[in-house]
Amino acid sequence: MAIPPTLTVEDVMTKELISIESTDKVFAAIKVMTDNDIGSVLVTKNKKPLGILTERDILKKVCPQQLCTKEITAGEVMSKPLIHINADAGLGQASSLMSLKNVRRLLVMDKGKIVGIVTQKDVIKGTLETFMSLATM
Repeated sequence: MAIPPTLTVEDVMTKELISIESTDKVFAAIKVMTDNDIGSVLVTKNKKPLGILTERDILKKVCPQQLCTKEITAGEVMSKPLIHINADAGLGQASSLMSLKNVRRLLVMDKGKIVGIVTQKDVIKGTLETFMSLATM
């Protein structure tokens, strides 16, 4: 009986990244995140990735400071630097890097280009799928 191949980050990542400009207001980012049912957006300046704005950034950096206004920009509260992983990395590597860097999302790179994003949820789901396929052997 053959052991199923180990999943890579590329196998479980989300390929369609949604981004906003660093000068966009957090209020607009919240709408984009809500409309797309996502927990983060890539923050760019002139299409170049600068950071990531997460639900947690908004909750920890904006709302407790009584700054929940339409005037705060994404660039003011985004998380940086961007933390990335290669598309061919294993899920264990992704999990370890997330733990080491204390993040829940990693940008996925292939040949120097951002090709997706992988979340803790993606890693857990992929790991569970691997275990389930092993259990049925």
